Amino acid sequence: MRPFALSYARPAVKSAAATPYTYDATRQLNVLPDGRPATSSRAVLLATGTTASTAGSKTHFDD
Repeated sequence: MRPFALSYARPAVKSAAATPYTYDATRQLNVLPDGRPATSSRAVLLATGTTASTAGSKTHFDD
């Protein structure tokens, strides 16, 4: 008998897209190849997008 989940599971496939930044553990932030923080690149910010959570404002009166 085959488990139900195996009928729908897919193997993990590596993404063909390359990230233009790497994580620098010493500085604890993502950096571009030239050493600048990744947040200083407008193109990186536009490509990666952003998320915002409203959970804090709904649970804390001082947010």
